[in-house]
Amino acid sequence: MLSARSYLAIAFAGLAVGATVSPVPAAADPLPAKVSNPVRYVDPLIGSANGGNTYPGAVRPFGMISWSPTNTAGDQTNAAGANGYAHGTPRTRGFALTHVNGAGCHPGAAGDIPIMPYVGEVTSSPTADTKDAVYAGTFSHANETAKPGRYTVTLDSGARADLSVTTRAGIGEFSFPQGAPANLLFRVSNSLNGSEDAEITIDPDTRTVTGSVLTGAFCGRRANGGVNNRKSYYRLHFVASFDRAFSATGTWVDGELRRGATTARGGEGYATGADRAGRGSGGYVSFDTASDADVRVKIGISYTSLDAAKRNLAREIKPNDDVASVAADATRDWNKQLRSIEVAGGTPDQLTTFYTAMYHSYLEPNIASDVDGTYLGSDQRVHLLAPDQRAQYGNFSGWDQYRAHTQLLALLEPRVAGDFAQSLYNLAQQNGDVWDRWVHVNGPTHVMTGDPSAPTLAGFYALGVRNFDVRGAFDSLVRQATVPDPAGLSDKGCPGQCEGQRPNLAEYLRLGYAPQGTCHCWGGAAETLEDSAADFALADWAERLGRTADHDALMPRASWWRNTFNPSAAGEGGYQQARKADGTWLWPFSTTSETGFAQGTSATYTWMVQHDVSGLAAAMGGRQRAAERLDAFFHRPNGSWATGGDGFRYDPTNEPGIHAPWLYNALGQPWKTQETVRAMASLVYKTGPGGLPGNDDLGTMSAWYVFAALGMYPQTPSRAEMLLSSPMFPKAWIKRGDGPTITVTAPKASPEAVYVQGVRVDGRSSTRSWLPESFVNGGGDLVVEVGPAPNKEWATDAGDLPVDHVPAADTPVPNLPGPCVASGSYCAQELQYDVDGVATADAKAQGNLDGKGWSFPAEQLPAPGVRTVVGRDYVIPQTAGTAGNFMSLRGQRTYLTPGRYAALDLLVTAVNGDQQTDVIITYTDGTTSTAPLKVTDWASPSPRFGEETAITAGTRYNVNGTADGRAVRIWHVALPVDPAREAASFTSAATANLKVFALSTRG
Repeated sequence: MLSARSYLAIAFAGLAVGATVSPVPAAADPLPAKVSNPVRYVDPLIGSANGGNTYPGAVRPFGMISWSPTNTAGDQTNAAGANGYAHGTPRTRGFALTHVNGAGCHPGAAGDIPIMPYVGEVTSSPTADTKDAVYAGTFSHANETAKPGRYTVTLDSGARADLSVTTRAGIGEFSFPQGAPANLLFRVSNSLNGSEDAEITIDPDTRTVTGSVLTGAFCGRRANGGVNNRKSYYRLHFVASFDRAFSATGTWVDGELRRGATTARGGEGYATGADRAGRGSGGYVSFDTASDADVRVKIGISYTSLDAAKRNLAREIKPNDDVASVAADATRDWNKQLRSIEVAGGTPDQLTTFYTAMYHSYLEPNIASDVDGTYLGSDQRVHLLAPDQRAQYGNFSGWDQYRAHTQLLALLEPRVAGDFAQSLYNLAQQNGDVWDRWVHVNGPTHVMTGDPSAPTLAGFYALGVRNFDVRGAFDSLVRQATVPDPAGLSDKGCPGQCEGQRPNLAEYLRLGYAPQGTCHCWGGAAETLEDSAADFALADWAERLGRTADHDALMPRASWWRNTFNPSAAGEGGYQQARKADGTWLWPFSTTSETGFAQGTSATYTWMVQHDVSGLAAAMGGRQRAAERLDAFFHRPNGSWATGGDGFRYDPTNEPGIHAPWLYNALGQPWKTQETVRAMASLVYKTGPGGLPGNDDLGTMSAWYVFAALGMYPQTPSRAEMLLSSPMFPKAWIKRGDGPTITVTAPKASPEAVYVQGVRVDGRSSTRSWLPESFVNGGGDLVVEVGPAPNKEWATDAGDLPVDHVPAADTPVPNLPGPCVASGSYCAQELQYDVDGVATADAKAQGNLDGKGWSFPAEQLPAPGVRTVVGRDYVIPQTAGTAGNFMSLRGQRTYLTPGRYAALDLLVTAVNGDQQTDVIITYTDGTTSTAPLKVTDWASPSPRFGEETAITAGTRYNVNGTADGRAVRIWHVALPVDPAREAASFTSAATANLKVFALSTRG
């Protein structure tokens, strides 16, 4: 069996094989040269396979236009990849003008106006080509080149596309085989998700093609709530101007080809498959290639009007521009952008992974405003930019981005972050003061869960961003968090796209958690965690703004994650668990189940308390116990690293847990952060098309890697402190827009130098595993000494740990049972019942004890309340209705009111045969004792293990409304407890057919 560290060493050693590794310099050696041309290390094809959902086409930083292929797998109503392109399916039906990087829905978003170079006569409607068998073309990756700002491919038909773009316009040069029929097809209706309407106009006299598509529908085919999103919220307009005359024109509508026509109109709808196949419109222009086989087209786009698209084109593409000149400018633009972080040293693969991650981090948000400042609002009206706003931005995958991407944006481009904040506020004002959690261009899509705008904007402010209406945005977000909105009571779009941004807020405020089943949300426990983080963000922001009343009202809500933390959920300790409105927990429970959660399991979400790690650790039994649990979260039983596919362990492919590798810093074991971050960075981030671990989610997964490579990561999404790990490069210069620079120096950095040996901040030695906000915002010099062996002394003292800003709870472990009910020498304990094993004669279908439909008759059991049974006093649970009244031994930890007891007196039964297990009793000093528990089947006429008959019922009820007249029993079993020690809890192996009806502890 490999230890975790052995596995890590082997993994790192394996990465070095066949790679050029920079020699590790001695401390006094000069640093390697600074990377001067970062564009050469960017590979836009990274993430285009293995579910990364990136696209390789031409785009500028934050560009409105992104000209990239739409690949097909033989279904015109779908695409080979979520965002149009799939590396493993090199067959395209056109080059679309808009994309969103790494979105997870399939089809994803946009993919508007695919333009296809087609060699051959157009003899039928391309829309009728429902399997993309005719009007699509294969290509070889050997004939494909993707660079920042430029994409080139030669199709197997001989047609070649060479594309480059500015921010709102593009230029394409298409070449065709000499003498062959040559056409460009404008598939105006064929956006990735379909369209409500589309139109095209061809003007041979001016050699232009104009048109638009009315579309939207992000996640419109998602199984959980997708139909609700089959709606339009933007119209994209385009103008295409050609350098040469057309030899022929034509259009199509649905299955009808109209040769010689110059106009067409018709959408496809938002369905899929046969419900949409054969619908839609478009047009084509043809060219005579007898003497000239090259065609150049210049394209402008706009979300407001055709005239705006023309102005965008005129402003951004010069009359004499060609692809080469625009691409050269794109290279300069990208180099300037990528130099916001300059590095020295590193292996070629590290540089490629790093600068491609930087590139992907700069693809969103996307400029949505025109050159004259007009933009389409969420109310479908055209607006002008707010005062001092330079651009309106769209595309906000809030649930994903607020965990890494928005902090990187604020760190590197605070001016863009401020305009983005203003953009989101603008859209909220136009949307009834509701901040949508997933904005596509301008449209609220409601996708995912939580209130991510709160930590996003609070994080912007903490990182020094000020160029937005701070108080207006803050007040608006506080209203969203405190004033219920009618949409919060709607189940439209649920669970994946619930329309309420603070769903069922009144009930949330009443209970202190989102109740499963009535929260009108994706999952109650996940919603509680998300809202706790959002409320902390607003409370912290309020304090910065001097808004004391808001701070005092919101800060207690930052601790409401405790209300869905069940210390008895599993044997290894507490977990987040969904809870019903009556206060009971939702059973059955599994740490690997997604019930109550969104795109993640309880095992993952339990760690989603970045703002109160000390509180979470206390709830788990202390920092050491929390670290042990974190060890098991990151490692498989054989010691190897967990890299996905196991719901009990870390999943680096999705966002809810991506902060978890950094939690060790707060637990006093920072060397484990260092080895875990490096392991994930090396094992799941690669070069090549499969180089991302999962959906890039608008740059979020890429942003995580950027932080990992720098050796720092935001402690919480809404503040500016950075947790430290080991940098991957000997030197990095982090430039905060036009503001200060942070330098990170790690002279001995190498793939093997995983561990921090010591840190100096602005020349002074530091024993803290984190950087304060003052350093991050003011700039400075960070020097990190690294080496191949862990330093287990650095940053481990309590005073050096990251500081939480949530008041410590009076009760470290939440949701422990209250005082037991004393009666004579007995004290009846509170249990978490998970099974309704009792029914009444008039409602026999309400109980099911054995999983086969049989239950006890309520009329023959003791009445609820304190009752004496076989000489012992118990609290008998409710036996009417559907409330639970039996506790299955599922392997959970059952807490007791701590005390010195001589025995645990159980009223217990067994179903589906005799059952036995060992019960482990844990004492407050950490010691344990073990007692065997053997229980006879409930339908047996006599006990087989010496139990005492406690309750006998003369029949059983069945869910089908019958009674079988068979006697069933509950037995009394006493388990010995050491009275010299204070008992705290008991556990057993999972033996779910053992059912406890009541428990008393005997003094």
